Amino acid sequence: MIYLTQLIYINEGQEAVFNQFEDVAIPTILKYKGRLVLRIRPTGDTFVESNIERPYEVHLVEFESEDDFRDFLNDEDRKRFLHLKEQSIRAVVLIKGTQL
Repeated sequence: MIYLTQLIYINEGQEAVFNQFEDVAIPTILKYKGRLVLRIRPTGDTFVESNIERPYEVHLVEFESEDDFRDFLNDEDRKRFLHLKEQSIRAVVLIKGTQL
């Protein structure tokens, strides 16, 4: 099992476009033995560190294998909507890990 944590920073005013991409990407995870474990939108009062930029969303996703994650990234239906991702997301920090 691999775990992916994403800190997602979106372009101002692109929330609706980001949500359109998520409507495609999140269900696609299931096709590749994956699962969205957490999807969090931090707010000012829940964000402990004030000296770093707050992400729009934080995702924790799991896949059974690296190959399953790679297959998800290469999914043709998902690829057709990447323009929405590119339009709405300014930056992503991706952290890969395994359960200890």
